[in-house]
Amino acid sequence: MLIREATPGDWPHIWPFWHRIVAAGETYAWDPDTSEEDARALWTNPAKRVYVAEDDTGAVVGSAYVTPNYGGPAARIANAGFMVDPGRAGRGTGRALAEYVLEAARAEGYRAMVFNAVVETNPAVRLWTSLGFTILGTVPDAFDHPRHGRVGLHIMHRAL
Repeated sequence: MLIREATPGDWPHIWPFWHRIVAAGETYAWDPDTSEEDARALWTNPAKRVYVAEDDTGAVVGSAYVTPNYGGPAARIANAGFMVDPGRAGRGTGRALAEYVLEAARAEGYRAMVFNAVVETNPAVRLWTSLGFTILGTVPDAFDHPRHGRVGLHIMHRAL
């Protein structure tokens, strides 16, 4: 699997799974009706370093970004977002992308990574904890999940 920095030409390959994941309303606290134009601005804005994962055929099967979570004196704390094409789940793409991005963030000088809103029913919580993230707290009943009703949002942290 190749993981590399994204180019503008990658967006048409990211958008289909981005849209599918966000429209499902199960794992991201973004509007399920986000337009493609707004989605592109959210995922690829200039403050973010965006990556893609390609399978052996060169197809983009996942994407991630790293950005400062805070500004000023706290700008060395990263935030990141990750998405893997649901049709490609369970093949190690998420873990490979996460390991790559954590190392890239460390190399860029970030001291830690924080996730502000991890839906507590998201299967990725297991991945994050296996990679050393801890749950700092949970905002109860913060997310209206389409299958589970109101669930919490974890705030997760890992030193780099």
